[in-house]
Amino acid sequence: MDKIWTEMLNAAKSVQAPRQVSDYVSAGEVSAAIESASGRIYTGVCVDTCSTLGICAERNAIFNMLTNGENEIRRVLAIMPDGRSGAPCGACRELMVQLMPKTYKTVEIMLDYEQNKVTTLGDITPEWWI
Repeated sequence: MDKIWTEMLNAAKSVQAPRQVSDYVSAGEVSAAIESASGRIYTGVCVDTCSTLGICAERNAIFNMLTNGENEIRRVLAIMPDGRSGAPCGACRELMVQLMPKTYKTVEIMLDYEQNKVTTLGDITPEWWI
């Protein structure tokens, strides 16, 4: 397994801290790490609200990357509440596709860290609606 996946796993775990922010908002159950084209790792956590105003950890990490002036993703790793890695949801996949419409198919996605199971965004999102 590439060393970068371990770095990304550790980065995602370092921000995963489930907490109740208010009666209506919780955060940190899911965390994510994005490796940008420059090799920098950006992290994010999910924010869940009672009125669908929340955000997934992967999109939060992508927005962190965009805030820091980058716009190309190489790899994505998400840590679920049970501590295992998993695939991004449809909304997260859609954002990545719209962000990189010509090259999204090459983005690597860690499906199962323990089994070293990696796929590409193109494999799990083969036909884009546009």
